[in-house]
Amino acid sequence: MMINNSDKNATIGGIVAVFPQASSIFSEFGIDFCCGGNRLLADVIQKQGINEVEIYAKLHQAHQKRKSTYQNQSNDFNKMSSPVISAYIEDTHHSYLRRALPEISEVLSTVLRAHGKNHPELFVVYRLFGGLKADLEQHLLKEETILFPELAQPDENHNEIILHVTEIIKEHEAAGEILSELRRVTHDYSIPEDACNTYKRAYTLLIEFENDLHQHIHLENNILLKDFDERK
Repeated sequence: MMINNSDKNATIGGIVAVFPQASSIFSEFGIDFCCGGNRLLADVIQKQGINEVEIYAKLHQAHQKRKSTYQNQSNDFNKMSSPVISAYIEDTHHSYLRRALPEISEVLSTVLRAHGKNHPELFVVYRLFGGLKADLEQHLLKEETILFPELAQPDENHNEIILHVTEIIKEHEAAGEILSELRRVTHDYSIPEDACNTYKRAYTLLIEFENDLHQHIHLENNILLKDFDERK
C-alpha cells in the first residue's frame, strides 16, 4: 500500500483498514477515522488546514517501521472471517465498554457533585455521557443478538443485514457526534487549575473511552460491515 500524496483516492478508513497504526496519527491531527472513514484523506487535509508534508511523512515513517517490525499477519483483520472479527469485537471492545461505562458514569457523578458549582460545563458532560452510555448499552445487545449472528450466515440474511447495518452505522455516527461535542464542551479535555485527582481521572477515562470507541467503530464500519454499507 502506498501512503503518500500521490494517491488522491485514498480514504481515511481505507488507510486504517490496511494500516491500523495510522489511526493514532489521524487522532493526533484531529481526523475522524471511524465515522468519517469514507472521506478522502486529501480532501480532509485541505479542509482542516493540515500540514500535508508533515502528516504524510509521519504516515510513511510509521508504515516503514511496521513493515520492518511486523512480518506476521495474525492481526490483519482484512483476512479474518466475519465471525472471527465479531468475536474479537465482543471480547475486546464490548467487554471494555461494559467495564468502562459504569465506571466513568460513577466518576463523573462524583466530580459533578464536587465541582459542578464552579464548572457548569460538567452538567453538560454528565448529560452527554449519560445519553451515550444508554445508547451504547442497547447498541451492544443489538449487535450481539441480531447483527453478528446474521453476519455468520450472510447468504441467508443478506437483506436483513443491509437494513441492520444501515441502522448500526447511523448509531455509530450519532455516537461520533456526541464524542465531538464532549471534546468541544471540555475544550479537548483541558484540566482546570482547581481540578482534583478525581477530576483528572474522569477526563483521562473519557479520553481512553473515546480512543477505544474510535477503534471499535472503525473496525465495524470500515472492515466488518463494509460490504453491506449501501452509502457507498
